[in-house]
Amino acid sequence: MNFRCFGLADVTQVLSSLELNIQKVKVSTTPDGTVVDLFFITDTRELLHTKNRQEETYKALEDVMQDAMISFNIEKVGPEITACCQASPYLPSAITDDIFNLEMSNDLPSVSLTSNNVCVTMDNSLSPAHTLVQIVCQDHKGLLYDIMRTLKDYNIQISYGRFYIKQGRKCEIDLFIMQSDGKKIVDPSKQTALSSRLKMELLQPLRVTVVSRGPDTELLVANPVELSSKGRPLVFYDITLALKMLNTCIFSRLGDT
Repeated sequence: MNFRCFGLADVTQVLSSLELNIQKVKVSTTPDGTVVDLFFITDTRELLHTKNRQEETYKALEDVMQDAMISFNIEKVGPEITACCQASPYLPSAITDDIFNLEMSNDLPSVSLTSNNVCVTMDNSLSPAHTLVQIVCQDHKGLLYDIMRTLKDYNIQISYGRFYIKQGRKCEIDLFIMQSDGKKIVDPSKQTALSSRLKMELLQPLRVTVVSRGPDTELLVANPVELSSKGRPLVFYDITLALKMLNTCIFSRLGDT
């Protein structure tokens, strides 16, 4: 398509509205202003192989992009293409070592923080069968997802819970949990590990850093993935929307979501 400053954000919004999940993206802009957007997507409806679904996708993109869209094609990706697009050799190790560090410390790296005050406490005295986890923090988009993903990674089961949002978007969350064997979490080391991980994930739901590369500025955004290798829902859409709101154009993009 022809270059359009916020074209990537518009395409991402269309794909999101069609329930098409973006797995990988490669975007490049040629000197003559032509943009090649390569999206690796999956269809939550599992209908993308059908003519009707492909035509629906084309029509939705055409309505938004209009004359900016030069060509459009959907085809199934073969294993040889997938192998060529595996993640992330382009991320410098010094950056990944920083933004993916899972250890809590007093000196957090200079990345995005939702709040400087996250409190996680555990209590085994209020229920005969469950450990009560109490979380107090600021609300943010994906808050419950961050909590549930972390508990899932630790193989923790949630029996029931309560969620409150108070003035100033302060959240109070009570979760009654147990281990996969049906027992409480009584081991102090396990309590500390889970508490620290929850605090880290709520303080840093996304790892963000800006790198200068000659005349260009590169924005690196990373988020933890589940053990099933699924990433944060709609993270690429949220990033492109935020840049559009900041009146910032994307000229090149490569990575996984």
